[in-house]
This record gives sequence, structure tokens and C-alpha cells, in this order.
Amino acid sequence: MTDTNPDDGPLLELRRALDVLDHDLLDLLVRRMEIVAEIAVRKRESRVRIRDLERERRVLQDRCARAEELGLPVGSIESVWRQLMLMSRERQAALRAEVPPDVEPKRIAIVGGEGGMGRSLTTLFSDLGHEVRSADLETKLRPADAAATSDVVIISVPIRETRAVIEQLGPLVRKDALLMDVTSIKADPMKAMLTSTEASVLGTHPMFGPGVNTYQGQRVVICPGRGEAWLDWARQMFTARGLVITETTPEEHDAMMAIVQVLHHFKTQVLGLALSRTGTPLDETLRFTSPAYLLEAYVTGRHFAQSPELYGPIEMLNPGSQRVVEVFRQAAADLAAILAAGDQDAFDQMFEEVREFFGDFSQEALEQSGFLIDRLVELSAGRSAS
Repeated sequence: MTDTNPDDGPLLELRRALDVLDHDLLDLLVRRMEIVAEIAVRKRESRVRIRDLERERRVLQDRCARAEELGLPVGSIESVWRQLMLMSRERQAALRAEVPPDVEPKRIAIVGGEGGMGRSLTTLFSDLGHEVRSADLETKLRPADAAATSDVVIISVPIRETRAVIEQLGPLVRKDALLMDVTSIKADPMKAMLTSTEASVLGTHPMFGPGVNTYQGQRVVICPGRGEAWLDWARQMFTARGLVITETTPEEHDAMMAIVQVLHHFKTQVLGLALSRTGTPLDETLRFTSPAYLLEAYVTGRHFAQSPELYGPIEMLNPGSQRVVEVFRQAAADLAAILAAGDQDAFDQMFEEVREFFGDFSQEALEQSGFLIDRLVELSAGRSAS
């Protein structure tokens, strides 16, 4: 190695040339998004859906084939174009491409609107052209006034407070309006809404956090309660913003959340607690990290960076919590016994049992996790170099 300054001479000139090309690429992206905006206008006028999977497949095939001809890495080019298409869908959704021009804007009140999810919902419905008002502990607009004067009243408060807020505000909601919640459990809030108001009722559960970068492809669970017209309106609004809707009963929702949320969070918490008790500093383990361990470390670290007041009620108040926690406890005990016995045959049988459960999803998991791992390796390299 020499002491030559990397910002001197030919290297500096080459870097400047790259900077110019990168700026040109950004200018082209601006032009691309301008065309996307024009497409959004045409789609709205013609009532054409934003996402066209067949068109996306053709685009990816074409761009990847062209990349191969040019000697570019096909996998990386595919990743770039998937991001471009996601940007395009998000832009079209923000321009209300799937909101029919004759849809009447509603006055929407979000009770708990200053919280993370409340702010996210404000963005979501504002982008769709509605007048959104926040009613919270410190806002000038009081929840009771908001409930009495709005077309849609959304309850977005902590789980432990949800029933009390519903019972307080439900009687104030107009009969021709909609009362809905966004709580992580559904059976109890739905009962409270149906008995406390004569308005239409809808239970919803956004399966994403307030920090998402895009609503495109995010999932929302809806539980119909009362009022077909408002149910159709909610379906239309969520779909127009790019959300994927799962429609179910409150009971099935809570049973599924016992697995999707409670079991998953419990596993993450056990891993975090165990890591913290090994006596080995996290940074030391990251010096030896595999991509899979790094992925788990990110998920676990993200979990514990958030509020215990969020996760505690989700796990403690779900009616299926005790069952799935016991299943986890027993599975951990069974596996520990196999390892302690050094029983490879039993280990193989356990592997086969789980492999059969995952079925064809295993192949998809290999492909998708491979993509994630590639991105994580890039992040890890940057982290190590910093």
C-alpha cells in the first residue's frame, strides 16, 4: 500500500465521472416518475387497477434479458427493477389511481391520532382525499366532539383502553356513520362496538407498524360487523391504497394472531432473553455472524427497541396465548431432550416432521430468504467497514 491520496489524480476524475452519471440516473428517475403520474391519471379515468402482475412479469423478463446481453448481473438488476416498480405503484396509489373520481370525500376522526398508528392512518386516508382529524389527549378537538361530527370514527388507542373508549364514544357516533377499530385483538372490541352504537361497525387490524415506507402489499385484516355500504367503502379504500385484505371473523382472527403474533413475539423474546443471559456481549457475536444469525439479531433488536406496552397486551389478552406458549414450551423441551441424548435419528425425524409441515413453502423460503440474505451481507459489510 502507498500513501497516495485516493482523491488525487485519475481516481478522482473517475469518481467525478461516476457522480455525473449518478446524477443523470436520478434525472431519468424523475422523468420516469412523471410518466408514472400520467399513467395514474389514465388508470383513474379508466378505472384500471394499479397492479398488473402480467405486465410486471413481462417487464422483469425483458429487463433481465437485456441485462444479460449487456453483461450485467441479472439478480441485481432484477432487484433494482422490483424497487422501481414498487416506487411506481406507491406513486400511483398516492395519486389515488384506484379511487373512482366520483367517490365522495369523508370526514374521518382518528381517536388516538397522535400515536404512531394514528399518524400512519392519517397519512393513509389523507392520501385518498379524505378530511382526517386527530382527537387525542392533548388535541384541541376532543374525542367526544369528533365522534359526534364525523362520518368515520376510528379507535386507535392502546388495547387495554379500547373497550372503555368504545363504550364512551360509541353512543355518540351517528347512526349513518361508521365506527371501526384497529386493535390487535378483535372479539372483545367487536362486541363492544356492536353493543355500544347503532352505527355501522367494522373491525380492522393493520398487519404493519407505523414506520412502514410503503403501504403497497401490506396486509390488513377486516372483520365485518354491521353495515354493507360502509364495508364496501372500506374495502375500496384499503384496496385503492395498495393494501391486501384478509376478511374473517373476530374469532378466527384472534386464533390466527395467537400464532402470527403471540407465538412469534414469544419466540423472539425468548431468544433476546437467552442472548442477554449468555454473558457474551452482542458485538462479540456479530464479529462471527452468519447472515442467518444477523437476520435474527436485527429482528430481535428491532423488537426490543419498541415499547413493552405494545407487546404485553397483544400477548396477555389474546385468548389463545396460553395454548401456543405451551406448544412452544413443549417443542423446546422435546428438542432439548433430543440434543442432550445425541439422538441423530430422532433429530432427523424432527426435521422431516417440520419439513413436511412447510411443504412447498420451503422452496419459496429459500428463494426469498436468499434475497434478504444478499441485502444483509451488503449491510453487514458496510457496518464492519464503518
